[in-house]
Amino acid sequence: MYTAKWPTLPYWISSINFPRHLRKLQPKPQPCFIMASNETDIPPFFRIYKDGKVERYFKIDFVPPSHDPTTDVQSKDVVFSPENAVSARLFLPKSATSHNQKLPLLIYIHGGGFTLESAFSSQYHSYVNTLVAEAKAIAVSIEYRLAPEHALPACYEDCWEAINWVKLHATGQGPDPWLNDYADFDRIFIAGDSAGANIAHHMAIQTGINGIKILGIILVHPFFADDEASQLLDFICRDLTGIYDPRRNPVEEMDMMAKMECNKVLVCTSEKDGLRGKGWHYYETVKKSNWKGEIELLDFEEEGHVFHLLNPTSENAALLMKKIVDFLN
Repeated sequence: MYTAKWPTLPYWISSINFPRHLRKLQPKPQPCFIMASNETDIPPFFRIYKDGKVERYFKIDFVPPSHDPTTDVQSKDVVFSPENAVSARLFLPKSATSHNQKLPLLIYIHGGGFTLESAFSSQYHSYVNTLVAEAKAIAVSIEYRLAPEHALPACYEDCWEAINWVKLHATGQGPDPWLNDYADFDRIFIAGDSAGANIAHHMAIQTGINGIKILGIILVHPFFADDEASQLLDFICRDLTGIYDPRRNPVEEMDMMAKMECNKVLVCTSEKDGLRGKGWHYYETVKKSNWKGEIELLDFEEEGHVFHLLNPTSENAALLMKKIVDFLN
């Protein structure tokens, strides 16, 4: 896994509001590269003022875990890394308790350019809740630390820690009864959108290297860069080795593609998404690699980035949902 290289410079608290029920576990910002004498503006993600205050362009509306009477899905929050306050929201469909057969396990990683959003936001809570109900699967939606307060590779490290926490339950001896009792550990999937898809790809590589069996990965509108400079990535990941660093451009690690132990990959792109070309390039590269699984590309015309989250009741959002549900089953 990537090794953190924290600069020994001051840090400040973010303006993001942590969920009230987990506020006592709010992660402490790590030493960061924010200089008090500078003011940095990286729209549409965040602005850093001279006093070090971080202001995000999008405010997140957090919602607590609950029982959804419409879908009959239960959710709860767990903390598996108290020192970093890394946590996850677990989703359990009614079908888990009404059938003897164990259910697929989906590890979901939210998007937001590594700097925005949350597994606890109303947008992601609603999406994963609906996906779990439709797919009849259990989900672990990871709440990882965000940049710029927590420079990359913190998000990769947090998600890898989450996967290892999930792995503890494979023998039925983990700390969470939902996973022990209802998850089928022969049917583990990792999915993510945007930056979450970027992380999901790297988690698939790591599971292969470390002998953790997963069945497939789903990459929706993956946030990959190419040979052009990225102000955001250059700022939040100061130890990038250049424009060909695999964290921003995974096709540059062709020899690592074969290490993915999953059987199948689904890549989803959209015509009006500026990241569409990167998703297509990833698809073509994996097809030509030594990886032995099956990869599929699903493209939507006249749609933009994460359209399924912004307009979840649209016809194309329903089609994408059905495709993902079929993939999981």
